[in-house]
Amino acid sequence: MKHFHRLILLIALSWLIPLAGAAETAAPPAGPVYEPEVGQEGRDVVWVPTPHALVEKMLDMAEVTPRDFVMDLGSGDGRNIIAAAKRGARSLGVEYNPDLVEYARRAAERAGVADKARFVQGDMYEADISRATVLALFLLTENLNQLVPKFLALRPGTRIVVNGFEIDGWTADAVDEAAGNCEDWCTAYLYIVPAKAAGRWRLPQGELVLRQSYQMLSGTLSTGGKAAPVEDAYLHGDFITFRAGGRIYEGHVEGDILQGLNGAWSAKRLSRVASDVPGR
Repeated sequence: MKHFHRLILLIALSWLIPLAGAAETAAPPAGPVYEPEVGQEGRDVVWVPTPHALVEKMLDMAEVTPRDFVMDLGSGDGRNIIAAAKRGARSLGVEYNPDLVEYARRAAERAGVADKARFVQGDMYEADISRATVLALFLLTENLNQLVPKFLALRPGTRIVVNGFEIDGWTADAVDEAAGNCEDWCTAYLYIVPAKAAGRWRLPQGELVLRQSYQMLSGTLSTGGKAAPVEDAYLHGDFITFRAGGRIYEGHVEGDILQGLNGAWSAKRLSRVASDVPGR
């Protein structure tokens, strides 16, 4: 009986082995793995990756920490987002090219940060960036200019760090150069989203009028029928400082309230005035 069972097993294997080989032969060959090419056409810009040395410099300038939510518009191969995720930040890249989206996802998996670095296919101009505390970008000035109204709608203090190109009319809060191998792309610009401070404000000592162009301020402080110019004024996120009437004012913009440091002074907004900034 044992010999009979063994014979049956051998006959079955003699049929299965050729079938397995046939199945392997019939399997379609794997297609070529997608590899992006520097300079390839995109919807809004050609794809050129930011050198890794500058990626790290940009994230340093933005002071990225695990508390941040970092976004990249036109995220390409995902290197900005992956580098931010390696610092512990939750990160999201928006890329129009679906092949690049999949490429970036695989790169995040290989880097061990797929749990923090996400990539979606989409139009950068339509993307919801409201959650971002940091934007790490490599876009042309014309692209950046179109995005300015969305940038300025972000929470004051949000950091926008850009490779190579500046935003027209908005003076960068910081400019720095990458060391090491940065090829032709070594300069980064940091912009801090300012609070909305333009308007007429009531202080105990008089009326303050502030005009705003991004983080830069000008205006007058009227006290007892005399108007003193506002000088040395600027915004850093929601922090405001200016000098008027021989006094230095420092505090924070809290909606329609200016709150001086340590309660030293305060002001209430009476009305808003036209701003020189798009969308404000």
